[in-house]
Amino acid sequence: MFQERYAMSGKVSGAKSFFERDAVKEVLVWIFQIAVVLACAVVAAIFFFQTVTMQEGSMEPTLASGDRFFINRMAYKLGSPKRGDLIVFKTSSKQDASLHIKRVIGLPGETIQIKDGQILINGETYKEGRDFPSISSPGLAEEEITIQNGEYFVLGDNRNNSDDSRYGDVGNVQKKYIEGKIWFTAGPLKKIGLVKDK
Repeated sequence: MFQERYAMSGKVSGAKSFFERDAVKEVLVWIFQIAVVLACAVVAAIFFFQTVTMQEGSMEPTLASGDRFFINRMAYKLGSPKRGDLIVFKTSSKQDASLHIKRVIGLPGETIQIKDGQILINGETYKEGRDFPSISSPGLAEEEITIQNGEYFVLGDNRNNSDDSRYGDVGNVQKKYIEGKIWFTAGPLKKIGLVKDK
């Protein structure tokens, strides 16, 4: 019995001295650091690096069909969309609902109307920072639209060839359906870089 305990004590002591060696400590620290980096990479991929491809020409000339983008999925977890943001959203909660990219124009509590080709926000002409074409089809926005809490009015930059908040199949976009904000062009190769849309 004594011999068995002595042998066991020797094994424990041997294992302890093995893990106390500097080389082994360095390896364990290295493994731990790799595990932390991989965990951070997974978190970053989940929250920041979802990709979306522009499937249509509704955002031309700002974004072209076939362009691929990274989505910042945390952008609106900590804040709310701002006027001018390029957002990625779904029109419903269905898992297979397609993703759309549009520009935020109207914010909660505002009224939007499209009159004589111009956008009116709360009755005043909205002056955009870019030279977008006059709008020939106001759709539902021919009459004033009131944006409810948690909703956003969006338009495509290709104002006369865009299915957006002017039409019933899109309507005002609910915040809960917004996937995030596009922030980085992932392809094609010649366009890789931060999105510059203003």
